[in-house]
Amino acid sequence: MNDTIRSALQACRRHFTTAIVFSALVNLLFIVPMLYMLQVYERVVPTRGHTTLYMLTLVLLVGLVTMAALDTLRSRLLVRAGVRLDAQLAHTILESTLGRPSQRGQRGALQAMREFDTLRQAMTGPAILAVLDAPWVPVYILIAFLLHPWIGVLCVVGAVLVVLLAVRNENVTRARLQEANQAAGLAYSDFETMVAAGDVVRALGMRDAMVSGHLAQRAQMMRLQTEASLASSGVTATSKFVRQFLQSLALGVGALLAIDGKISPGAIFASMFIVGRALAPIDQMVGNWRSIIQARGAWTSLNDLLDQSPPDIALTQLPRPQGRIEVEGLHVVSDDGQPILQNINFSVQPGQVIAIVGPSGAGKSTLVRTLAGATIPNHGVIRFDGADQRNWDPQRLAEHVGYMPQESALFRGSIKENIARFRNRMGEDPGQIDTDAIAAAQIAGAHELIQRLPGGYDQQLGPGGRGLSAGQMQRVALARALFRGPSILILDEPNSNLDADGDQELLQCLHQAKARGTTVLLVAHRMSMMPIVDGLLIIQEGRVAAYGPRDEILRKINAQKTVSAPTPQPGVA
Repeated sequence: MNDTIRSALQACRRHFTTAIVFSALVNLLFIVPMLYMLQVYERVVPTRGHTTLYMLTLVLLVGLVTMAALDTLRSRLLVRAGVRLDAQLAHTILESTLGRPSQRGQRGALQAMREFDTLRQAMTGPAILAVLDAPWVPVYILIAFLLHPWIGVLCVVGAVLVVLLAVRNENVTRARLQEANQAAGLAYSDFETMVAAGDVVRALGMRDAMVSGHLAQRAQMMRLQTEASLASSGVTATSKFVRQFLQSLALGVGALLAIDGKISPGAIFASMFIVGRALAPIDQMVGNWRSIIQARGAWTSLNDLLDQSPPDIALTQLPRPQGRIEVEGLHVVSDDGQPILQNINFSVQPGQVIAIVGPSGAGKSTLVRTLAGATIPNHGVIRFDGADQRNWDPQRLAEHVGYMPQESALFRGSIKENIARFRNRMGEDPGQIDTDAIAAAQIAGAHELIQRLPGGYDQQLGPGGRGLSAGQMQRVALARALFRGPSILILDEPNSNLDADGDQELLQCLHQAKARGTTVLLVAHRMSMMPIVDGLLIIQEGRVAAYGPRDEILRKINAQKTVSAPTPQPGVA
């Protein structure tokens, strides 16, 4: 068990312990109706004792009311345990999910909160109540033997049969339910992605194809769920049949024993009651087996997720970086084991502007994502001011690194909140956030653009920045990267959606950043950025093809082009 989950369960120990105690009292009070029947048949009816009947009925009423109150409290305690568990684990799971490498295990991470909710709900539903009642099955069997050995034997046989049916249910449904849960998670994830890109789907005429694909996924999910449900329904029905038959049979056996004078008439109904109560928890577990399987799968997934997350170590708070970057032997590998970046080595001095260029698919975006901390390298070291990236507190380092991805990646909320990286949620001074957000937008050349929008800085954006054009989203994303003057600015094709005016504003923005001593790394395809560039880093097939001062690298490129150009032959037109 993961230490984080163990700690969370320890925090809920009082709730579970009290629920176990209440379960014991509830199961003891379940005996009250049986005793009531015995006393009515053995004492009240033969003696016609009205007073005895009244007193016994009063005791029964008190017992049942107490049992109902304890049962309610038990359920409320389990609900509170679920709330406490959410408070203890949700934060950690979210951080672990967002902290996972984006290229590895992403789909499993996307399902983490859904699986956690599945586990939490299972811990507060009928399944956990059956588990709490199950230890009392031997007690009811013992009471059955006290009534008569044959009643006890019947109870034991019934318990064994129901347990065998539970094992059978496990064998026929476990694999199918796990496959069905995986298929459901995949279908839900793809559906969310499809809905988020609904406008693109409509514009490209992909609606019918996407609907058809999702229906095929749902058909696969439904087939697996149906197979598991059909297999389980037969076992569940058999389990109920066994319990009801044995409960009725107990009545017959009790009557036979009463005819022979071996038990009293009251024990006839008591035997039926006690056999039914002994088999009920196991039968209830069989009926809720699907939720138990789902909870067990969720438990395994969450353990794996948290085990793969790096330990939460209080790292030394290093001073603000000056902007020196050193990359040593960097390797990044894809999910299928294919190398994306291989043996990347280079260094950048504070205040330099480095353009990263190369053909599409060479690994430029992966490189800047890795430098920004969005992707974790497989091998190699990235140093900021001489300190290994792994020795920096990620949150503190991110405050000094402005990263603008190729896709703007804006979030639901206001434009101001997006620019301010949602620092308002951290309880910071709203006035200071406003000042810093506007300053960043002014440097990015987005201030006038934002003010012309209907809601200005307070205009609400949908998921993915819906409500803005691609160029507007890029301006806002640039302002977010510039928020509070980072020491290092990492931009991935920052002008891909900008017009000529936007290009010039971006160039002016970079001049200001350079004047402040900010280190800038940008992936660029347009020559318009070359005037401000100090050095060129050329990436080809995941390797450094060339790195050095801008003019030197450009001379080498031009020389290679001249050498590779065919020499005109005399007399050839």
